[in-house]
Order: sequence, then structure tokens, then C-alpha cells
Amino acid sequence: MKPREPLTPSSDAPWDAVLDLPFGRLGVRAGEHEVFYTEYLVGEAARAPLLPGNTSLLRELRAQLEAYCRDPGFRPELPLASRGSEFQRRVWAALCDIPAGRAMRYGELARELGSVARAVGQACGANPFAPLVPCHRVIGAAGLGGFAHSTDEAGELLGIKRWLLRHEGALCAPAPGLFDA
Repeated sequence: MKPREPLTPSSDAPWDAVLDLPFGRLGVRAGEHEVFYTEYLVGEAARAPLLPGNTSLLRELRAQLEAYCRDPGFRPELPLASRGSEFQRRVWAALCDIPAGRAMRYGELARELGSVARAVGQACGANPFAPLVPCHRVIGAAGLGGFAHSTDEAGELLGIKRWLLRHEGALCAPAPGLFDA
């Protein structure tokens, strides 16, 4: 049997798993030995039927995400497919170094990487492994910032970012109106 190619978010192929987690539904594409892609399912996509996944990797992914949802300090460790440009991989590696419960500003992370905030934001938005690679921990200079290329303050994607940050304790008592739509 020929190994399956990693799928991209624009692919029409079905999900290998659709998980129902406290923050919402997550679509997963994975091979036998590595995760290819995860995507927050919102709007019509959130109606995708639940699929628990029938491989040991997908069962482990589900178990680790459920462990994270119980304990925000839990750090998922799964084999992720090599994706993205060299710069994106640098940003994604830096995201994994931000501890749970801490939010870092795009500009702050950009300075650490010798880059600019907009480039870091684009790399965060292109993250193919959220929430395994925690791009939700990066926020804007004057508020929540974007999430998965969405800046709709009342949108479902920023609602997921709020949930993840609150779950980790990074949004315990935000200034009124700063993070809430």
C-alpha cells in the first residue's frame, strides 16, 4: 500500500479524525506515524460528524488533547510532519517554548527572532498544528490580535483563542472590553 500524501487545509479529502473538545471541534489529518494537519472547525465545518480516529497515533492524539483540556500545563508531544518555510518552523518552535499561562505579544516574539510582528503573525496564522503548537499564546499589542487568520472579534476562532488562554490562566482578569467581544 502506497503511503498517503499529507493533505492540506484546502483538500476535499475527509478528516482522519474529528474530535469534540471543550473549546470546539478539531479536524485532524494524519498518517500512520505523524500528524499532517489540524484545523479548528467552525461554522458549517463544525457540523462534521465525530470521528475518533482508528490508528494508534490518532488515539494518542485524542488522549493527549483530552489531557491538556483537563490540565493546561500538560504539553502534548506527538510526531508532526515537516511543514512550512524555515522562518515558519522557527516561529513554531518558539511558540512551543512559551509556557502555558503566559501570553506573549507578536512584537516581543518578533524581537526575539530578529523579525517583525507582521511576519510572526503570518507564521502563527499558518500554523498547521494548533493547538499542539500553541499559537494562541501570542497576542496583539493592544488586545487579543488575530487567530488562524481571523480578526473577527465576535467570531468563533477568536472565541477558541479566548477559551484556550483562559483555560491556561493567561486571561484571568482582562481589562473590560480588551479581550471580550
